[in-house]
This record gives sequence, structure tokens and C-alpha cells, in this order.
Amino acid sequence: MRDKKGETGDRAGAGPAAPPPAGGTRPGPAGSANQTLALAAMMFAVAMTFIDQTIVAIAAPDITDELGLTASGMRWVVNSYLLALAVCFALGGRLADIHGHRRMVLIGTLIFVIASVLCGCVPATGFAQSWMIIFRAVQGVGAALLFPAALAVVTAVFPVERRGRAIALFFGVSGGLTAIGPLLGGWLTAWTWRAIFWVNVPVAVIAIVLTVLARIPNTPREERLDLRGAVLIAAGMGLSVLGLQQAAGWGWGSAATWGCILGGLLLLAVFCVYELRVPEHPLIKLRVFRDRAFSVDTAVLFFGMLAFVPLFFFASVYAQVSLRKSPNEAALYLLYFFLGFVVASQLGGRMLDKRGARPPMLLGTAIGTAGFALWAAKLTDLSYAAQWPYVVLSGAGIGLLLAPASTDSVNRAIDASYGEVTGITQTARNYAAAVGLAVYGTVLSHVTVDKVAATLHADGMSREEARRAAHGIAQSVAGHGDGRGTGDGSVTAALGQTGHAVRMDFAEANQWVFYGMAIALAVAFLCALAHPGTRVTADS
Repeated sequence: MRDKKGETGDRAGAGPAAPPPAGGTRPGPAGSANQTLALAAMMFAVAMTFIDQTIVAIAAPDITDELGLTASGMRWVVNSYLLALAVCFALGGRLADIHGHRRMVLIGTLIFVIASVLCGCVPATGFAQSWMIIFRAVQGVGAALLFPAALAVVTAVFPVERRGRAIALFFGVSGGLTAIGPLLGGWLTAWTWRAIFWVNVPVAVIAIVLTVLARIPNTPREERLDLRGAVLIAAGMGLSVLGLQQAAGWGWGSAATWGCILGGLLLLAVFCVYELRVPEHPLIKLRVFRDRAFSVDTAVLFFGMLAFVPLFFFASVYAQVSLRKSPNEAALYLLYFFLGFVVASQLGGRMLDKRGARPPMLLGTAIGTAGFALWAAKLTDLSYAAQWPYVVLSGAGIGLLLAPASTDSVNRAIDASYGEVTGITQTARNYAAAVGLAVYGTVLSHVTVDKVAATLHADGMSREEARRAAHGIAQSVAGHGDGRGTGDGSVTAALGQTGHAVRMDFAEANQWVFYGMAIALAVAFLCALAHPGTRVTADS
């Protein structure tokens, strides 16, 4: 809803209270739904999608060995899930509004869990790689249908004055599960890597049972689906995210990389022009961006996610390489982050309910900027003890901004199209994650190569040998190699001879990444300053 200058109490532009459109979703609490059970059901449902973003990477070596996958094939097993998420989020949000939020939660959950079971049952044959890539993509489709609908259920069930705390709990608990993924993955993989997929079955059963018990009403709309818009945004997001994902392998100088990125952005521009001309029921009501507060919320989420989502990969790899921790110990390193995240997210939700989104977003982006900058400065200490206060501070910053920005954006949905607006914000978040992983990964690789090559050359290697070994080390630790070093053992030999120096080189390279995350949050702070400060306090 658009804000009028000077209006602080009601939804801007809403005018007198009016009944919702026929067959539409009421913006207030949904009927007689049990709020506690509904919130628990949605958290269990999305728990699978959060855990799956990190758990598979831990089992990657075992999956590769048993199924005989290539290094590029294993990367596609991981990336196909993320790519399907990015492609389908906007469509999933719109389908939730058309067919009903509860129905799409159930459909998305079933698709996700069935695909999970099939991933765990992959036969060790010649088509195992294709099987895994296909059903990981199906998992992503299920998650894209499920998540916008789940957040829309929470938004619809809780009144606006309690919505901030409810969504803060939703993101706090669900987001914290992302850090548990590596721990759970390590424990399950000790039995069989297939269990990382099968574990979704009991979680899905609990989610479905709670959804039924919560008596969440289904409120479909008699509106058509904008298929042309869906195809355009899917193709645009798919191409551009594909280019970003493959940039490390194809190279930033590759015509294929830039062809995908620029071609995808062009299709997204065509999508925007097309949507503005759709007379009724567009896939995305782009006029929602006329609301300055909604635009600011989306921008804050975009720049905030440039730090939040890539952090899991870079902090985990740093802990394993520079701090010499096991994968499970690296997961514990991230739990410091979520200690700050979970606590601060509750504070952010309460601030939103009382004062609006602007104060917690400003505080969160400021604390996050300071936290990531101080964390970056301490990376070369190679010590948990020297870093944990700043890890907690960084998590607190993200926790403060995430729920308020997400809730405020959904509160401003036009005609209570909660699923559609959630699809917009989640698409922005996933695109930011793809950009962050691609850009930070490139920076990390280049700086690591330069520093390690200089170290190896100073230790007696020729420049050419040092450069070649440095490339092998950078590719290995960044996840682009085959996980076994180079064929002549130069990576292993180099690490054995100059281990401490290389660890320090990698820590210094990671400083560039973490300072980059601090800069992203500083930009988010500048965006938050533009928020008008108005807030939604009553449904209309």
C-alpha cells in the first residue's frame, strides 16, 4: 500500500475501509485458525528448505565417490536446487494467491519431500548424475511453491500489531536451521549420505499434520495466471543466475558468462515492460514499487542478503582451511553467528510492531556493517577466541534487519496479495545470493592465487610452478576442483611444506570478502535512511 506523506497510522492510499475482493484473501487474521499451530506448521515446512541449502555440501564427497559423479556434475547437484528456487519464486508466490496459501503449502511440501526421497533412492548407475540433478531441481521447485505460501499464511493468520514478532520467530528459528544443516549432514553422512534426503520425510509429515490441525482456511482467488509473464521472469532469472553460477568455471571473460547474464537481464527488462501493459491480473503488480517504503524494504533485503547467504560458504571454508577445523567444527563456528541472529531477530520484530521498520533496519544495518568489518580485521588472528564477539555482532545485525524488512514489505501488499509480494522479495534475496557467491568467489580466488603464488615462490618454487600450484589450491578450497588435489600432488605437497603461510594467505584473501560484506551492509544502511518511517498499524 502506498504511503501518504504525514500518514503514520493507516495504510497509505487505502482510503475508507473496504471489503476484500470476491474470493480474495482477507488481510487480517485468517478465520478461526490456531495461530500457534499455524506458525509451528509453517516453520516445520520451511525447515526442510533452509536445511537443504547447506546440508548437501557436507555429503558431496561421499555422493561423488559412491555415484561416480564428475566435479562439474556434483556442482550441478548443488546449483540445480538454487537455480530452480530463483526461477520459480515469483511464480510460486502468485500461485499461492490464486489457489490459496494452505493448498500451495501442502502441494509444495509434497513435491519437496517426494523429490527428497527420490534423491535418496538414486541408483548407482550411469544415469545417477542426471537423476540427482533433475530431482534436486524438482526439490527447488517444491521449495519455491512452499516458501511464499508459508510466509503468506503467517502474515494472514496474525494481526498486523503482532505480525512482526511472529515473522521474526519464523525467520529466526527457520534461518537458524541453515547453520544446523552442516552439523546434521555430518552426523547423518556417518551412517549414509542418503539419509540427508530421507530426514525430510518425518519433518514433512509433522508439517502436514500441523497444517491440518491448525485449521488454516484456504482462500483462493478467481484470477487467471499470467503465463507469458511467468515464462519471461523464469527465463530471465534462470539465464542470469546460470551465468553467475558458472562464472567461476567459464571465466568472467567468457562470452557464455556475459551472454547468460546480460541476456537474462534483458529478458527481465522485457518482463517489466510487459507487466506494466497487462490490463488485469499481472504476475507481479509492479505498481507496488511506487510505495517508497516497499522499494526501500526490497533494497535493504537485497544488499543485506549479499552478506547473509554467501556467509555460510565462505565462513565454513575459512574455518576448515585457515583454522584447520573439521566440517562439523566449522558448523559450530557458524552457530556463534546464529546466536546473535536468533536473539536479535526477536528484538527486531518487537521494534517493528512498536515503531515501524525504519528503526530496526537502521540499527541492524549499522551493527552488521561494524560486525563484518571487525570480523574481517580479526580473520588473520586464526583464532576462535579473537573472533567470536564479532561473529555474534554480525549475526545480530542481520537478525535485526531481516524480519522487519520482510514483514514491512508484506504488510504493504496490494489487495492482500501476500504470496505475490513474498515472491518478489524472495526473488530479490536469491538473486543477491547468486551475485554475492559469484563476485566474492571470484575475489577470493584471485587474491588467494596471488598471495599463495608469492608465498610458494619465496619458498623456492619457480614462478610458473608456484602459480600452477596456487591455482590448484584456490580451486580446491573454493570447491571448483575435484576435491582430490592435482594429479601430480603439487597442492598436497605445497600445503605440507608451507601450511601455516598458506593458511594465513587464505585468511588475508577472505578479509577482502568480509570487508565486501560490510560494504554491502553499509549500502543497505544508506537505503534504510530513505524509508519514509510510516508503518502499517491497521488492516483495511
